[in-house]
Amino acid sequence: MKKIKIILILLFFCASAYSQNTVTGTFPVLANQQIKLFGFDGFETYEIDFVTANHQGVFNISYGKSDIGMGYLMAADNKPFFVVLGGESIKLTGETFAFAETIEIVEGRENQLFEQYASEHQRREQALSAWDYLERIYTRDSLFAVQEIPQQAIAVEKQRIKAEDSLFLASLDPETYVSWYLLVRKLVSSVSTIAQFRTEEIPAAMAAFRSLDYTDTRLYKSGLLRDVIESHFWLIENSGRSLDSVYIEMNVSIDRMIESLIADEKKLNEISEYLFKLLEKRSLFGASEYLALKLLNETACTINNDFAAQLESYRAMKKGNTAPDFDFSKGFLAPGYQPTQLPQKLSDLNSKYTVVVFGASWCPQCPVELMQIARLYEKWKQHNIEVVFVSLDEDQKTFENFAGVFPFISICDYQKWEGSVVNSYHVFATPTLYLLDDKREILLRPNSISQLDSWVDWYLIQGNM
Repeated sequence: MKKIKIILILLFFCASAYSQNTVTGTFPVLANQQIKLFGFDGFETYEIDFVTANHQGVFNISYGKSDIGMGYLMAADNKPFFVVLGGESIKLTGETFAFAETIEIVEGRENQLFEQYASEHQRREQALSAWDYLERIYTRDSLFAVQEIPQQAIAVEKQRIKAEDSLFLASLDPETYVSWYLLVRKLVSSVSTIAQFRTEEIPAAMAAFRSLDYTDTRLYKSGLLRDVIESHFWLIENSGRSLDSVYIEMNVSIDRMIESLIADEKKLNEISEYLFKLLEKRSLFGASEYLALKLLNETACTINNDFAAQLESYRAMKKGNTAPDFDFSKGFLAPGYQPTQLPQKLSDLNSKYTVVVFGASWCPQCPVELMQIARLYEKWKQHNIEVVFVSLDEDQKTFENFAGVFPFISICDYQKWEGSVVNSYHVFATPTLYLLDDKREILLRPNSISQLDSWVDWYLIQGNM
């Protein structure tokens, strides 16, 4: 008898561990179509389950405990309908996922609350924007600024709307997924409005971003991870500060993120690599350099080899360092030089500035970037700028056919990523550019030709006028 009880208890716990919740839908337009349910995992999505709706458009699809978070349903038209996978069964009716306004949530309390808040919050935000507009008129326009009663009424109404929104969120069961999700979603969606119209809320919003736990599974399952990171740093960038102040604030946020992630090596690598690329893309090199050095100096974790190589380039090739000299050996094209005046190495160049470009014929973006340099070359030469293209091609004929049309110096050692110049400059991607002065000090690591040409226009052309 005792053994039977133990077996029953084990069966109960096993059943609980593998229990499935269901999403049931009745959508006549989707009859006989395949219905898929997707979930989020960090920056990625994954397929949870799929079924085929019957001839009446009825389907029943399952999700488990490991899928709790946000998800979305999708049919043949690839139009998603988002649902809260909060550990409850959900029942929906409607026409198609593409027309959310036709969908009724018959069962599923968390989804009903999600739908209610999504609708009400949007209307509150529209009303607040209208009151913000009127408030600016009544405080800045001399015709209306003397009217104190309307100003007071506007302030009272704005406070009432905000309090009503906060009260709804505070009333949610803190144990539910939707209570956490709606707070974070509100934070992300309000960033643009705060930066433009409610600047007094910037400190609180930044504090909220910095308080997030980036190892929290709820964040990974939310589909908001990318938005949280981008919105956080966009807000700092657009908070009306000087660039130096922006970098100081970004460094504080980076410190908080690393502190949060240090206990989870996998998430640390994934999130910090995404952030690093984002900062590079936005030309926020002061912040990307800080992140790189922070990670390289962190002894409590291990950085993935490929990512570590990218970061190392920042330590070895950061602005202010001296770039390595290198010989012009093997493949060497110098159409603008007389045979008796050919330079033998980088340090032989007499130019005041040198642009070193790493690329290859097989790099999709390189031909575009190099032809752009070719068009600008004459202009740059007038301002004492030389260009040296270091090719990663492996075949002599390919290199000569590709680089032979360029008016600047081109070299190639035919060793691709294993070449001595590539390794000494810690190149991990093409195209990669460096701007050096006549002592080979690194002045700039441009992320595009347009950025480099802007530097020429600003520092060399405007500066000499």
